[in-house]
Amino acid sequence: MVTIADVARHAGVAPSTVSYVLTGRRSISPATRARVEASVRALGYHPHAGARSLASNRAGVLALVLPMREGMHVPVLMQFVVAVANAARGHEHDVLLVTADQGAAGLRRVAGSAQVDGLLVMDVEMHDERVPVLRELDRPSVLIGYPADAAGLTCVDLDFAEAGARCVDHLADLGHRYVALVGAPRAVYQRDTGFAHRTMAGFSAAAMRRGISSTTLPTGTDHGSVRSAVAGLLERHPAVTGLVVHNEAALPSVLEALRATGRKVPDDVAVVAICPDEQAERLAPRLTSVRVPAEQLGHRAVELLMAKLARVAVPPLTLLTPRLVERSSTARRCD
Repeated sequence: MVTIADVARHAGVAPSTVSYVLTGRRSISPATRARVEASVRALGYHPHAGARSLASNRAGVLALVLPMREGMHVPVLMQFVVAVANAARGHEHDVLLVTADQGAAGLRRVAGSAQVDGLLVMDVEMHDERVPVLRELDRPSVLIGYPADAAGLTCVDLDFAEAGARCVDHLADLGHRYVALVGAPRAVYQRDTGFAHRTMAGFSAAAMRRGISSTTLPTGTDHGSVRSAVAGLLERHPAVTGLVVHNEAALPSVLEALRATGRKVPDDVAVVAICPDEQAERLAPRLTSVRVPAEQLGHRAVELLMAKLARVAVPPLTLLTPRLVERSSTARRCD
């Protein structure tokens, strides 16, 4: 096993100099730093994780607090997990995934264990009981999502209100006069989850602004309930010609329900989804969609948290601009 002493001999410096280069605890001249780093690469030296933690007073672990709750779509959540893990690895950090739904008590337990350097928090509610705790903790945190009162927090999210509005504007521009939001499961709205709340608010406000009729419908994730919900929607509101679907798990069933009721997409009913690009591309027809940028959000959250660990000032709220991609599921109305 290559040691610090081996690196020091190869670079022609003292072992303490190698340690300072690796930990950043003392300023080293650029030329010496370059020589040490070249020796590290040449010898294939890897600092021992325990020694590195002691030297930097860091655990080398970030906690991703992602409580598994009713109505959550695991495949999309895993995209966030992978993005966070990849970004953390780029900073030589591992990720502790915390899935227990223990609210504020769970945050205190994780932060108080000294096993993590900082926390990334997901599934943020508008009035989230974890928020006061995050403000009190002595460890930095970043939320993927944001509550109604985000004072004193660092948050990053897609601008879901604008995403809902952009879907409505797209349908209105194509001549649709009655649109419906096929939304998340009822439990997600009952928790007042931020992204679902803001999408519905943006959808409704845009419909009012454009002077078109609209309705909203919480929808489950199992095939039978989705088919029943869509059939009931079209029976109660036969004038609906445009659907905005903000429920990734329901998308295949929505399309099948439309076929079962004799509606063609996009000739009879246009469909716009808020979902990852790969899912929109995989379905038939390929769906016009606003992309959920899980990879970008995960990476941005980690970068913000690492900046806070380095005591670098960061913006309190980062909202990513929604991007709508037009595909085969929407077309201009001919009537």
